[in-house]
Amino acid sequence: MRGRNISRLICYDDHRQISEDLRKRFSDPSKYKVECFHSRRDFMRIVEKPAETRSCRIAMIVVPDKSGQTDIIGKMTDRLSRTAPDAGIILIVPAPRMDEIRKVIKFNIDAYIAKNSNAILRIHNEVKKLVSEHNINVFRKRRNLSLYVLAGYIVLTALSVLIAYFRFPGYF
Repeated sequence: MRGRNISRLICYDDHRQISEDLRKRFSDPSKYKVECFHSRRDFMRIVEKPAETRSCRIAMIVVPDKSGQTDIIGKMTDRLSRTAPDAGIILIVPAPRMDEIRKVIKFNIDAYIAKNSNAILRIHNEVKKLVSEHNINVFRKRRNLSLYVLAGYIVLTALSVLIAYFRFPGYF
């Protein structure tokens, strides 16, 4: 049996607010690889690398409490969605600024999660949802390939029977 797919959780947390909680929650190394970065440059460099085959990548961005950095986060999410379209994006936002962030950053975000005591549980549920969607897409591609091979085999068999019917009519 093939090895399991390891989901990569890449977190940008410049003030180290939830990094340790994420590492504790996703501690199983056979399922998750958690990487936390505290600088935008390192975070973007890792996210923009080509994905490993069959691995699910999820980028999490912790929005700081200051209201001046909304444009920077918007630019980061735009760049993420252009360079890594297969990666899921989760924004962890302070609860009072949730509406403001949703108005400014509308597109290509998979989840907005309020930063409170339940944030880690909500992140865990959202990560499981994104991993499931990724697996569904992988299995859909496999199913379509199998159906194409089956259809080709049926067409080839029908042509063989038709040619044999006209070539050897005594056997039919």
